[in-house]
Amino acid sequence: MRIATWNVNSIRTRVGRVTDYLRTADLDVLAMQEIKCKPEQFPVAEFEALGYQVTLHGLNQWNGVAFAHRIPAEDVEIGFADMPGFGKPGKPVEQEARAIGATFNGVRLWSLYIPNGRTLDDPHYTYKLEWLDRLAAASAEWLEHDPDLPLALMGDFNIAPLDTDVWDMNDFVGSTHVSAPEREAFEVFEQIGITDVVRPIVPDGYTYWDYQQLRFPRNEGMRIDFILGSEALAERVTAAEIVREERKGEGPSDHVPVVVELAD
Repeated sequence: MRIATWNVNSIRTRVGRVTDYLRTADLDVLAMQEIKCKPEQFPVAEFEALGYQVTLHGLNQWNGVAFAHRIPAEDVEIGFADMPGFGKPGKPVEQEARAIGATFNGVRLWSLYIPNGRTLDDPHYTYKLEWLDRLAAASAEWLEHDPDLPLALMGDFNIAPLDTDVWDMNDFVGSTHVSAPEREAFEVFEQIGITDVVRPIVPDGYTYWDYQQLRFPRNEGMRIDFILGSEALAERVTAAEIVREERKGEGPSDHVPVVVELAD
């Protein structure tokens, strides 16, 4: 079983890039983030032409998560228990389209788009930490209920957990994505038995390069997209890849796919 995660940065803009990749990648399930559309706006027909079904959660032109899958999706769940919403000061708190879960051949996958945080003094940063805390609590509950569950948390975590996950730590002083509270929130997943299943196979490499300032040609990137797996999933991993080539060419996303192969 081959699974992957990819922040596609608008599926309507990049449907050609995504479907071209699927034609050759031999994926069973692709978790997508930042689809940036409502369900009726998603280009489902292009995926169905390749033999993929689409299961998605999108509310507006922001955020949005989805699966493209050749395996039937079972027990689909939108959001997780007590998932926080966000509202600017003085505005109502609203849920955002940031999490969708489904089971494929007994493997429980979540496509996740963790809040960016923006700046260390922005309310969105507090929201990010609350969101991660609740996700970790929900994950711990899932594994407490079923310790042998093959579980993967897949997506754009908007955290670079190691100094080597950014091109130059000096450029990130006082910034989000590398702050101690964010890294501590990321570390909690390992403490509950959910680990990065890609890094042991692919220890180096970025998954994101900003469009500005020639970041990609200079390889000034960040490693912020992850597949975190439970012990039952990790022991089935036979291969992994960060598909750097997908950042090249015309009209790419600023993120690239991260792929894992699982033994049956």
